Amino acid sequence: MITQDQAEVVAFLSAPHVRGADKVEIIETHISCIFLSGDRAYKMKRAVKLPYVDFSTAELRLAACEKEVALNSATAPGLYLGVRRIMRGRDGRLSFDKGDELVDAAIEMVRFDQAALFDRMAVGGKLDAELMARTARMIARFHKGAKIVHQGPGSANIAAVLRINAAGFATSRLFDPVELADFEQAFERNLVAYAPLLDAREAAGKVRRCHGDLHLRNICLLNGEPRLFDCIEFNDQIATIDTLYDLAFLLMDLWHRGFPQFANLVMNRYLDESGDEDGFVLLPYFMAIRAAVRAHVTATQIEESGERSDALAVEARSYFDLALFLLEKRSPRLIVIGGLSGSGKTTVSEILAAQIGSPPGARIIESDRIRKAMYGVVAETRLSADAYRPEISEKVYGEMACRTFSILRAGGSVVAEAVFDKFANRQRIEAAASEAHVPYTAIWLDASPSVLRGRVAERTAGPSDADLNVLCRQLAYDVGDLDWHRMDADRSADNIVADILKLSRD
Repeated sequence: MITQDQAEVVAFLSAPHVRGADKVEIIETHISCIFLSGDRAYKMKRAVKLPYVDFSTAELRLAACEKEVALNSATAPGLYLGVRRIMRGRDGRLSFDKGDELVDAAIEMVRFDQAALFDRMAVGGKLDAELMARTARMIARFHKGAKIVHQGPGSANIAAVLRINAAGFATSRLFDPVELADFEQAFERNLVAYAPLLDAREAAGKVRRCHGDLHLRNICLLNGEPRLFDCIEFNDQIATIDTLYDLAFLLMDLWHRGFPQFANLVMNRYLDESGDEDGFVLLPYFMAIRAAVRAHVTATQIEESGERSDALAVEARSYFDLALFLLEKRSPRLIVIGGLSGSGKTTVSEILAAQIGSPPGARIIESDRIRKAMYGVVAETRLSADAYRPEISEKVYGEMACRTFSILRAGGSVVAEAVFDKFANRQRIEAAASEAHVPYTAIWLDASPSVLRGRVAERTAGPSDADLNVLCRQLAYDVGDLDWHRMDADRSADNIVADILKLSRD
């Protein structure tokens, strides 16, 4: 909706003279308009009043602009320059910050190349594993510093989100009332089941003032670093949420766009950084809620335009169907990957994890990352030989089994990856599955010594510290009675994963 006054504001911000530009580009969303002018971008709020946002007056829009700048300056330093009041003078003309009457407000930002937006990068094939891992760690650090808010049980917090969703769907005629009723009841049933865990997480300080709108379009690459911007400023309730619910928007967006492996990678690197593993089993439900949010917001755009848009209808339906898919219950399972250094365990595990269990896939429990975490260093830090003493390795494998059991018992799936060259450690991880009453598949990757040596020699910095000397000792070691499924690891990781998936389904 654009009021008469806002039509004047649009004309004012569209004028090339605003920044001396020859041309002004306009980007429209359902609640904002962005004007790209020269080396600046100006963002104005639409005069809308919806169940979750009220921008109906100039004063409310000004306050929202001021809050947006304050909140986003922390996560995107240097991007937000301030708020410009759009005033009407006695001559009736509009100008920035000078005049007698407040007509509207606009956020002034440094203009950046739209190709640096993560949604554009996704379409262009520019996202990669290294960038997504850095993004996951950046988000985990942001959440760690976010303000803890105690305003009631965690289940009540999510119930409020469901009410907002229901109110949003009520404004649309796109979905059949019967299917919508079943849809909303499915969310309510899951809420009842997860309420104890949600409440425990709130009590532990996991509900914080988060970003609130953390999808690919609101992440950009600035000066080579991933940055969050355009957070929810207009509704504290929407943004005061479980940190994993905040993350789930990005995971859902990646999954919806056809990047399940990136969704799984982001989840795993985030949990590595945050240690927030107890909420892992909530992620499919959180992702489903996020898909429902996108479904009703997209459907609302159709109602607001007053015209039937087949493209928007298809998009809204795709999110609706994804939400239903995410709500489907899948049985937990464990896949264990063992083998000597260079056998491809990590590569296989990372491809496999996105295809196991409920989206965003399985949690990877990896010995190398656990060892580095025990020493309080990042995974790429090289440890001394002292960190590989038998008693330290005993603790690493014990931690692997403990965490695997906890996730399996809660209903999540795990890919556990380590050398597993000792019979006792193989028994321990198998026992974790047995005690949790979860089926498991144990794989030993067999590669020829020449292939192992070649792969280890070519390694760059990563979680594993194994070098050729370590491999030489492993090759001389007797692994004992090995009753795991042995697979030829001289071939491609994709072929190995295909065989593991076939074996695990049989």
